[in-house]
Amino acid sequence: MEECPFCRIVKGDLPSQKVYEGERVVAFRDIRPQAPVHVLVIPRRHVGSLLELGDADGDLAGELLLTAVRVARQEGVDRDGFRLVVNTGWRSGQTVGHLHIHVLGGRIFRWPPG
Repeated sequence: MEECPFCRIVKGDLPSQKVYEGERVVAFRDIRPQAPVHVLVIPRRHVGSLLELGDADGDLAGELLLTAVRVARQEGVDRDGFRLVVNTGWRSGQTVGHLHIHVLGGRIFRWPPG
């Protein structure tokens, strides 16, 4: 099995447009953006999905969310609003088996989504 593409981005083996790098979290622009701002926030260590987080991962989960807010502010979408999306499992639309938060902004979103 090939290594996870997001793990390869973390290692620097695949190119990406990083917008934030922390000790445990990385954020980079989505290669197929669905909004003017579309950034993915991921843990550096491989976590397949939200379902793989355990009780000991509370700090990491919080850091992922706080990084998503930091990215929204940095990208200037905090003023007009933004959407955070976490797909879990293939039926939800998760196409990469590495936990990631989509930070989407810069356009009007409808409800319900998808």
